Amino acid sequence: MAKMWTGVTDGVTSKIADDFNSSISFDSKMFKEDIEGSIAHAMMLAKQGIISNSEKDCLIDGLSGILEDLSSGKLEIDLSAEDIHMFVEQVLTERVGETGKKLHTARSRNDQVALDFRMYCKNRASEIKDLIKDVLRSLVYQAEKHSATIMPGYTHLQRAQPITFGHHLMAYAMMLLRDIKRFDSAYQSADVCPIGSCALAGTTYNTDRDFEATQLGFSEVCKNSLDGVSDRDFTVDFISACSILMMHLSRLSEELILWSSWEFKFIELSSDFTTGSSIMPQKKNPDMAELIRGKTGRVYGDLTAILTTLKGLPLAYNKDMQEDKECLFDACDTVKACLQVLAPMLEKMKAIPENMLLAAQKGFINATDLADYLVKKGMPFRSAYKISGTIVSECIDKNTVLEKLPLEEYKKHSDLFDSDLYKEIDLLTCVEKRISKGGTSVKSVISQIEYVKEFIND
Repeated sequence: MAKMWTGVTDGVTSKIADDFNSSISFDSKMFKEDIEGSIAHAMMLAKQGIISNSEKDCLIDGLSGILEDLSSGKLEIDLSAEDIHMFVEQVLTERVGETGKKLHTARSRNDQVALDFRMYCKNRASEIKDLIKDVLRSLVYQAEKHSATIMPGYTHLQRAQPITFGHHLMAYAMMLLRDIKRFDSAYQSADVCPIGSCALAGTTYNTDRDFEATQLGFSEVCKNSLDGVSDRDFTVDFISACSILMMHLSRLSEELILWSSWEFKFIELSSDFTTGSSIMPQKKNPDMAELIRGKTGRVYGDLTAILTTLKGLPLAYNKDMQEDKECLFDACDTVKACLQVLAPMLEKMKAIPENMLLAAQKGFINATDLADYLVKKGMPFRSAYKISGTIVSECIDKNTVLEKLPLEEYKKHSDLFDSDLYKEIDLLTCVEKRISKGGTSVKSVISQIEYVKEFIND
């Protein structure tokens, strides 16, 4: 394809240089945004009398036809073109003739690509938010079923205090709510229209940047043309949101991996989302969760790449900025793929409450409540703490748990123990006594679930 920037140069570069310089193999992802931006630009040019209405109609008809043909597959992208902008303009000129050459009036590829990229980020941010909501729905579905299912809560990966499985799942829901807000912020960061900045200094034409921005759904235009073509903060914001989201998905995946192991066996993942071993027939490997955990490092790498690319660039546009797209495209595609597999994996996950309860009992995580029982009957806390610890040691020696130790064994340590003890140290009672807002009581978990539901449906 002939180079449309032939002028002071003859446009002849080596094949090696062409391949190295070309971006169409990846920026063709933005063909929809590029064409929509061009349609709005044609409308603005006609509104300002820079082109005629008949020329505008000709350009819009031609661009709409290209968009339809690309979307249907009737038109294939020519990978010999330098980038998606040149490809669309070349095809447009071939289809509508000389009028096609007027489309690029009062703009540069510098502000054009910045526009396309911002539009792309806004569209993808909205898509990712919807996918996060799908994961939230799966978490809520499981949390509702298990709002009263007892499990051990951990610190340092040591059994600490009793909580419910629903409470644990809702902790991840709260993380994902923050992720949605981060993508809202990334959307806002991209929601500034650069078109009209041209190469770097603006244009001599009497353009209406606000009109063009409104046509494209932007809330404002950039205030400085140099910044308009060189700003990629929105890219950093987007990939940063992706990275933090992946951190949360990785933490959840790690727990799914642990919980599905025979050492825990708190859950069973559906066969739809596990694999077998080529040699060990008993294996049920949590490969999807492991891949999510592994792909997190990949997205972190995308964030490091864009930060490193931008850190030493002088104003305004530099070709280095071509490197912004592949890392964002990769981060975006990776996040979407992870969310798409995680939502149904969580929904089909089967909890094993009896194993959770047994782990909670054997962890003696109601020992604090045992001490509190004595304190409520007048014993100093330090004395109660020591007695509780001694009783736990005896239970370990006798291979039993606090709930099953006979009352006469308790009375050997203190006459304050009575039959009401067992209700006080029952794990569900221990959970229900956590009445503070945001705690693990069933009522609190249900309140958290309702909060997330309202957020999703808002």
